[in-house]
Amino acid sequence: MTSTILGPRASAADATVPPVLDIVVPVHNEQRDLAASVRRLHEFARASLPFPFRITIVDNASTDETWQEARALAADVPELRLLQLGAKGRGRALRAAWSASDAAVVAYMDVDLSTDLAALLPLVAPLVSGHSDVAIGTRLSRSSRVVRGTKRELISRCYNTLLHATLSTRFSDAQCGFKAIRGDCVRALLPHVRDDGWFFDTELLVVAERAGLRIHEVPVDWIDDADSRVDLVATALADLKGVARLARDLATGRLDVTDVRSLRPALAAGRPSLPAQVLRFAAIGVVSTVAYLLLYLTARLAVPAQAANAGALLLTAVANTAANRRWTFATHGRVGAVRHQAQGLLVFVAALLMTAGSLAWLRAVDPSPSRLTEALVLVIANLAATALRFTALRGWVFRARSSR
Repeated sequence: MTSTILGPRASAADATVPPVLDIVVPVHNEQRDLAASVRRLHEFARASLPFPFRITIVDNASTDETWQEARALAADVPELRLLQLGAKGRGRALRAAWSASDAAVVAYMDVDLSTDLAALLPLVAPLVSGHSDVAIGTRLSRSSRVVRGTKRELISRCYNTLLHATLSTRFSDAQCGFKAIRGDCVRALLPHVRDDGWFFDTELLVVAERAGLRIHEVPVDWIDDADSRVDLVATALADLKGVARLARDLATGRLDVTDVRSLRPALAAGRPSLPAQVLRFAAIGVVSTVAYLLLYLTARLAVPAQAANAGALLLTAVANTAANRRWTFATHGRVGAVRHQAQGLLVFVAALLMTAGSLAWLRAVDPSPSRLTEALVLVIANLAATALRFTALRGWVFRARSSR
């Protein structure tokens, strides 16, 4: 079941003009605090925001009088829209409201308004200007002022530390109920977000970060809601399952966000600068060269030099292409992976010809060279092949393609 009701001003001619900002307030059994919080938010927004806005209340399966309270508000509060859903879940509420919104920027905040509203304009301004794509309030910045119990503080910090360790995230506070995102970005991100509960926030941010979108953080003043009814144990278990699923999807390449990267061609592709690419390529090259030499010298105990060289080079070339695809040229997901490896193998053939040619030259000069001499010649040949490989990978295999 989904119901939509527009406030008095939004139902008039102004409804044809999309707001710049749509502030979503998801609620479940909040009849006691709803009216006071929404009126306070509305008054603040009218006094402080220099652009048109809307407030959207999403009632997801309340069993008390929350929906009736919301309808009463819609009767006399301008810039108000209501959505009613038949199932619970904060993620479900945000997905429904954001998917249906025509605003340039969408945001959400908890109905208890634990976050100081003074942070609202700093949160959305970088998105309105186009500087950033996603904005989050953070309670874990040194400049944030937070009042909450020790248990919640410890859980929050441990959770975000876990995200940094397992998913390599860089944002500081995944679950602060104070976030905003550009409308075009949210429409591209939502199909990649599977969770409809509390983990929705984390998954959205991980997908956005993997897509290379620019995430802006705002230190906030935050006071814990003493009447919070969140089941910490159930939420923590659901979050851990979500983290495990995301880690698996990232490791297997199931999370493919190529379409999202096209929203910000210069930044969203996550493509490092040339100096960064050179450094990453060099680091991977050092590891690959060591692995190549170990494989070559081991194989050389049983097979001729050319066979040992070809086998060692083939194995390290496949691993090298995969590593450079992910780290040097920031290409993720399964799309194009087979093609990239095929192109990488063609580059491998060129490198093989260079190294095989160096061995043939060495044999012509010295029919019985020592193993050390062979290795030195191959290292020099591999340096030349490495320069060729970087040029080919950057300019052909992983060439940055403009969005269509």
